[in-house]
Amino acid sequence: MSTLSELAIGFVGLGNMGGPMAANLARGHGALRVYDQAGTASRAPDGSVVCESVAGLSAQVDTVSMCLPDGRAGLSVAREILAAPRSRVRTVADHSTVGIAAAESLHRCFADGGIEYVDAPVSGGTAGAAKATISVMYAGSAATLERLRPVFATMSKHVFHIGETPGQGQAMKLVNNFLSGVAMAATSEAVAFGVGRGVSMRTILDVLNVSTGRNTATSDKFPNRILTETYDAGFTSTLLAKDLELYEQALANDGAANPVSATVVDLWRQLDAAEGPADFTRIYPFVRDRRYRKA
Repeated sequence: MSTLSELAIGFVGLGNMGGPMAANLARGHGALRVYDQAGTASRAPDGSVVCESVAGLSAQVDTVSMCLPDGRAGLSVAREILAAPRSRVRTVADHSTVGIAAAESLHRCFADGGIEYVDAPVSGGTAGAAKATISVMYAGSAATLERLRPVFATMSKHVFHIGETPGQGQAMKLVNNFLSGVAMAATSEAVAFGVGRGVSMRTILDVLNVSTGRNTATSDKFPNRILTETYDAGFTSTLLAKDLELYEQALANDGAANPVSATVVDLWRQLDAAEGPADFTRIYPFVRDRRYRKA
């Protein structure tokens, strides 16, 4: 296993998830190079080295972590890394949620340039990213995982080796986000029903959280983000709708059973269309106030 100081590391994408992940990595690695298209200087974590471009970063590091909004952004960064005239990059760990097809395309794109692509999406939200408690769902070689463990250890609490093939990490992430979306939507409907019958939300949550209906919505999102009316989980309805559409596409590509997903995906699409990039906990008032259109 490599030590963190032995690795020349860059981080591309300093948004809601990438920013705190890079900050944790920078605290453990004093020479972290960073870049963000939206403005690197204003987003760069303390102790990091600001790069003016992906090409500039690529000339200084052999390992790149990236956390980007979608597959299109990932492919754009991939092309910039591959076109960089003095690039030293040999490994790219992708923490974005891009979907199976995009991960496979990125793998082929990097492989053609002699670079190893690691499919390693993460879960745990912005709070988990800040506290370094997120989960990494790694798909790639076991040897590379051991080499990158010191990097992942600065950012995450759990690292799961999902498989050897890029796309398997994405499959696991889509499974997770689909279940998260189902839990939020179903809990919103159920809590709105209970409140409508005169039961307080606090009482509903207290009962659910020691009973069989308990899930991450009842244990975290509702008591901490919805009951408080702060709606600040830090993950947008736009991103969840995107992830659920990727899940739906993957189901269709595989010819897999989908008795639940069509209804759930449509509900999240409606919230996103109605409120734009709102915090995804806004699903509760959206359902409570019956602003959705029945299929």
